Amino acid sequence: MPDDDSQPGVLFVCMGNICRSPAAEGVFRHLVHERGLNGSVRIDSAGTIGHHAGQPADARMRRAADRRGYDLASRARKVDADDLRGFSLVVAMDRANVDDLEALHGGASDRVRLLGEFLPDEMQNHGGPPDVPDPYYGGDYGFEQVLDMVEAACPAILDAVLNGQSEP
Repeated sequence: MPDDDSQPGVLFVCMGNICRSPAAEGVFRHLVHERGLNGSVRIDSAGTIGHHAGQPADARMRRAADRRGYDLASRARKVDADDLRGFSLVVAMDRANVDDLEALHGGASDRVRLLGEFLPDEMQNHGGPPDVPDPYYGGDYGFEQVLDMVEAACPAILDAVLNGQSEP
């Protein structure tokens, strides 16, 4: 749970909080630091399941992120209802995560958005914003693909949260 609900905050959510959401958290922290905004935005990540609670990010994701200069220091935790009230923007990695978050919230929330909604036009699908694929059971390419998508979306996410918007 965030410490200061009045401060804008972004929570990144995937299923287990060991691949996609910690990568998004790490990339977003790096971007906030690069823009000189440390301390102005609360940043965290969580999973819709608690199976990996307390564990670091998947070693393959940490290696991929490290090659790009990102530190994934967070520990997995399960999202809770307080998160949905305490963060101004909750960014889900895929539609299943959105469904789980809406079930936790008791219905749709304008604070919950799909990361794919923040991607540049050239990365959008014709059928709507893409899900960030779960790389857990795949090869190294999947971890790189996740980082590509997260890096492309984070500037728009930062702009949205700084402007008090939950939509891109």
